[in-house]
Amino acid sequence: MKLKPLGDRVIVESLEAEEKTASGIFIPDTAKEKPQAGKVLAVGPGKKDEPMEVKVGDSVLYGKYSGTEVTIDNKKYLIMHQVDILAIQG
Repeated sequence: MKLKPLGDRVIVESLEAEEKTASGIFIPDTAKEKPQAGKVLAVGPGKKDEPMEVKVGDSVLYGKYSGTEVTIDNKKYLIMHQVDILAIQG
C-alpha cells in the first residue's frame, strides 16, 4: 500500500455489494446498497490522547456515508477517521 494515513485516520477496502438476492434475483448496479463493511489496510499513528483501537487486517463495520472514497490503481478505498468505525467483527 502506497498510502499512509495521518492522525486517527484509517484506510479501508470495502467489501463488494451483493450481486443477487437469497432467492436468486440479480440486483442491478443502480439498486445496490452501498457496502458498510470492509477490511482495514492501513492505520495512522493516532492522537496523543486517543490511541488507535483498530489494526491492519481487522474486519470493520462503518456508517453508510462515512469516509472519503479515493481511487488508486483502479481500486477504490475509503479513508475515514477511527470514530466513523462502528464495530470490529470478531
